[in-house]
Amino acid sequence: MASNISCRSRAHHEVAQQAAQTSRQTPPTDAARAPAPVAGASSQPVSTPAPQAETRLAIDAPKVAGSIDLLGARLDDMVLRDYHETVAKGSPQVRILEPGHDQQPNYVEIGWMNLPGGQVRVPDATTVWSADAPKLTSDRPVTLSWDNGAGVTFQIVVSIDAHYMFGIEQRIVNRSAQPVSLYPYARVDRAYTPTETGGYLVHEGPISVIDGRLDESSYKSLRTGATPPGNLSWTKGGQGGWAGITDKYWLTAVIPQQGTAVTGSYGYQANGGAGVYQVGFIAQAATVVAPGTTGATVSHVFAGAKEVNLLEQYQSSLHIPDFWKAVDFGWFAFLTRPIFYVLDWLNTLLGNFGLALMAFTLLVKALFFPLATRQFRSMAKMRQLQPKVQELRERYKSDQMALNQNMMALYKAEGVNPAAGCLPMVVQIPVFWSLYKDLYITIEMRHAPFFGWIHDLSAPDLTNLFNLFGLIPWDPNVLSPYLQLGVWPILFGATMFLQQKLNPAPTDPAQQRMFQMMPVLFTFFMARQPAGLVIYYCWNNLLTVAQQMVIQRRMKSAVDKVGAIPAAAGRK
Repeated sequence: MASNISCRSRAHHEVAQQAAQTSRQTPPTDAARAPAPVAGASSQPVSTPAPQAETRLAIDAPKVAGSIDLLGARLDDMVLRDYHETVAKGSPQVRILEPGHDQQPNYVEIGWMNLPGGQVRVPDATTVWSADAPKLTSDRPVTLSWDNGAGVTFQIVVSIDAHYMFGIEQRIVNRSAQPVSLYPYARVDRAYTPTETGGYLVHEGPISVIDGRLDESSYKSLRTGATPPGNLSWTKGGQGGWAGITDKYWLTAVIPQQGTAVTGSYGYQANGGAGVYQVGFIAQAATVVAPGTTGATVSHVFAGAKEVNLLEQYQSSLHIPDFWKAVDFGWFAFLTRPIFYVLDWLNTLLGNFGLALMAFTLLVKALFFPLATRQFRSMAKMRQLQPKVQELRERYKSDQMALNQNMMALYKAEGVNPAAGCLPMVVQIPVFWSLYKDLYITIEMRHAPFFGWIHDLSAPDLTNLFNLFGLIPWDPNVLSPYLQLGVWPILFGATMFLQQKLNPAPTDPAQQRMFQMMPVLFTFFMARQPAGLVIYYCWNNLLTVAQQMVIQRRMKSAVDKVGAIPAAAGRK
């Protein structure tokens, strides 16, 4: 058992120890159906095929469809009605939950644990539950029941709303002559390691908020941090919170009753095969049910798309702390979130995410127009001083200190600040980074169409110069992934080249060659980026060029007026 177990009662600590002991003593049987050791489960391999027959309860809700396996009461089969794998016609719906015997097992388990030394027969992975209805719908909850044969009936009342939130009520109906004390728990199991697509931009893997603190662990940290034989990576006690496993766009999480003391836990069990990652909660205080009474605890399970507005609605209505953090807005969340709200509002207003992106860029350009004016004026003055700077370089080419001193004296005499041209750019970097982050992580841009051949702003531009944009029937990517160059990346390179022409060229020949190569290099780099990002940068470059031309025209007009006054006075 890991040494960092954090429990608020000695009894609960002993329960965790008992769970690990059970894990060591239970022989391997059916891995696909047996729980792993986090939050009190037994150690089982995960590679066994499914049983011959399964009894399932159908789920038919507005946003999801699937079933609950009545063998073990697992929520392990669900697809999202509104989301598909690709934009192609007939593309399968996104599967958010999958049974343990399939290729990518991802499921939720609900159960109870005995106190240390307790002898109550509790339901496990081999328990066959009965349902009081043939189907779970958004307006008809279903009660699952199982009698342990000793006077105790366990019930799980499952409900689902119009979106992705399940309500879970765990009941203990005690008709025996003795009181019953048990710890309820819930956890998310993932018995495979997915390919992490987000890299450093977005977190994928175990995630939780306990006592108001966000934890984002990686799959690797769980694998390397597991402590045999209990295989508990770590546990942490707190009041309420939530925990689960997140992907770039999807989340499966268990949410205990807020305000109650719980222990959250992360774990991994290798056990041969792919191994099992587990994230869950167990109550710190046991549910004590006197003879002839019923005890109940309430929790929730979220399994669906990480729609920002929906997560915030749940955070408000169910008092789930920081539920919006399931979307990885990053370190600049104070800036990234407001930018997303503006984009989302513009998308609602204009009906197209690409147009919303372009409108937002216009707003940003208008906001930073005074800074840009200052930047271009400084660049213009620097351009006028280039002959004098070059003369100083020739005169003091063997004395760097004298060159620096004379150049600073020149800048001071002419009233030019060399850093003034860079400062506005530095100020804008956090805004553009936050926008880039929003476009990459939020599901609202996924499969959002633009115009023409762009049917998915979150995917690269699939047109290709190297097959003459589809005229030649072959795929250049077979030879190399770098042989992908669509129309929008080419337009981006052209706008970047045009923008460079309006800026003063570096005086150093090596820097000049480097700057000349940048449009070509960035064109190939952007070819594999989402089309929405390429369109944004292309539009931004065009606006920057227009902005430079307007400012330069104003500056030239002002200079002409100043020069015309003395001339007119002389003629008079």
